[in-house]
Amino acid sequence: MTNFNQRVLIAGAGPVGLVAANVLADAGIPVSVFEAETALPQTLRASTFQPSTLDLLSRFGVSRRLIEMGLVAPRMQYRDRKGWMAEFDFGILSDVTHHPYRVQCEQYKLNGLLAERLRKFSHANITFGARIKAVSQDSEQVKVSFSGPGGEGSATGAWLVGADGGRSKVRDEIGVSLGGFTWPERFLVASTPFDFPAVIPDLCEVSYFADPEQWFFLLRVSGLWRVMMPIGAEDTEADVLSDGYIQQRLHRVFDKAGDYEIIHRTIYAVHQRVANSYRNGRVFLAGDAAHLNNPLGGMGMNGGVHDAFTLADQLVAVLKGTADETTLDSYEQRRRPVALDYVNTITIANKRNLETRDPIEQRAWREEMTRISGDKQLAKEYLLKVSMISSLRGAAIAA
Repeated sequence: MTNFNQRVLIAGAGPVGLVAANVLADAGIPVSVFEAETALPQTLRASTFQPSTLDLLSRFGVSRRLIEMGLVAPRMQYRDRKGWMAEFDFGILSDVTHHPYRVQCEQYKLNGLLAERLRKFSHANITFGARIKAVSQDSEQVKVSFSGPGGEGSATGAWLVGADGGRSKVRDEIGVSLGGFTWPERFLVASTPFDFPAVIPDLCEVSYFADPEQWFFLLRVSGLWRVMMPIGAEDTEADVLSDGYIQQRLHRVFDKAGDYEIIHRTIYAVHQRVANSYRNGRVFLAGDAAHLNNPLGGMGMNGGVHDAFTLADQLVAVLKGTADETTLDSYEQRRRPVALDYVNTITIANKRNLETRDPIEQRAWREEMTRISGDKQLAKEYLLKVSMISSLRGAAIAA
């Protein structure tokens, strides 16, 4: 590769793009980030940071600040309405992680920390309101064209990272499709300050409730509980987001007197999709641009952050001359199987186990989770998987 351009271009200023940008900037690599929005989005979106992700983010010194801004969740539970419960304590992982717990903190807060950190580098910049319109490349460079409030523009770099989300323009431009499927039902997330632990005994900060009629997931963030529930394909968005509909669904979680105070409400389409390729020449895909999965397990954003560290570290090695370009071939080999065989498998199983109406399947799953949670070694192996420590280890071996 000629030395006329060492700059790396990144599409998307979400957690994935900003992690990659910070890794590159730390190494002295020029980096330009292009974000379609006019400012960092303040939407809730993901809010679970796994132990493995907190360990990686410690490189930037932001894990401590996420802990301060969020809520530490040392335990997780699977339950039903009849009193059954299997509980797991992340403390059992204290010998393999510096963060033996999950942190519940809104994704946009991490974005703010990473963007603030990136501003200290003179060789890094973020352009807001820059919507990618086209991507072209040759053997030595890649070019992006974009439009925004300031008009048309373009930029050239040595490499491009497409971290521009599930509707990735970069992915479309390089001709990569998403294999997999979309679930017919969607997920409703309603956030409320209601004190669920006061009415549900022994409730912890991350609790999955199995129910064939209406399963639900309770996740606590600072000052709020996020309640996730399935909604049918036949329900219109206007109906689902109405006060009456949400009140009815929340009262099925706990039938309290009066209405719930609702702070946020969001509908998610639920996908299980993985890009057919993570690379085309000088262009790479990461995060939601590369893989989409249902949010039961908190693996989507975390997997994307893991993508970003893996890819950015490899780009640094190539651009610094400590590795040749063939090193970059291993990015897809390391990260795509995680999305296909690991995240998809776990999140699909989570959904099926929570919603199954088959009494034999219900009983078998409950018995299995009771057995695993009651055995220290089995519990540790299970938490290594759901915390994504196992997938990071496996990806490292595949390098």
